[in-house]
Amino acid sequence: MSETPPETEKRRRRGVWVFVRDLALILVAALVISFGIKTFLIRSFYIPSPSMTHTLEVNDRVIVSLLTPSAIPIHRGDVVVFSDPDDWLGAEDSVPRQQSPVTAALAFLGLTAPDDNDHLIKRVIGLPGDTVACCSASGRVTVNGAPLSEPYINLPIGSSKDDPFTFKVQVPKGDLWVMGDNRYESADSAYHYSRKDLPPFVPIRDVVGRAVAISWPISRWTILGNYPATFQAASAHDPK
Repeated sequence: MSETPPETEKRRRRGVWVFVRDLALILVAALVISFGIKTFLIRSFYIPSPSMTHTLEVNDRVIVSLLTPSAIPIHRGDVVVFSDPDDWLGAEDSVPRQQSPVTAALAFLGLTAPDDNDHLIKRVIGLPGDTVACCSASGRVTVNGAPLSEPYINLPIGSSKDDPFTFKVQVPKGDLWVMGDNRYESADSAYHYSRKDLPPFVPIRDVVGRAVAISWPISRWTILGNYPATFQAASAHDPK
């Protein structure tokens, strides 16, 4: 016996409702998972300055693992994102950029890089207890007396030193000594130490995570390493 037209219409409407309900549940689940990943595992950040060129270029997007330092310890050579420790960016530069509600929502959910510049990104050179100095007789930065051969740094043509500043410091407990790969264009630990304007160390508690890869643009996709061979000699003289 064939269905009457009202029964057919009722079944069709129920099918549409089930489809819409299932689609909504899938979308909600995807957003919850994305928010969870962004909160506990990874985030995306953009690079607003040239302090890390040519490892990172201006406007690159990087994927940052939030497992460091909460679950995975920080190592020398790690590229880390950290909150502005003591007004390194300056009052004007630390104001968040204007962004649309859509962009803000996507950033909150972890679906795009947040359009603010209240974070910095540098490479960890010294861990707590390390003695970091510049420069050796050959013009290199040293860690625990071991000169570093740093293939990632970007120096001006004719530079005789791996950093424009002279310093010798012992990194306090709970802090890091960080430097940009573009040493002569980086307001990093060495810069602030030499200017004596702001504390030069970054508290480990301010580290958001470790940058593990460039995600955008696609042409620059690459994994970001921490060059363990560069710091091998320094590790051999770890403070006891």
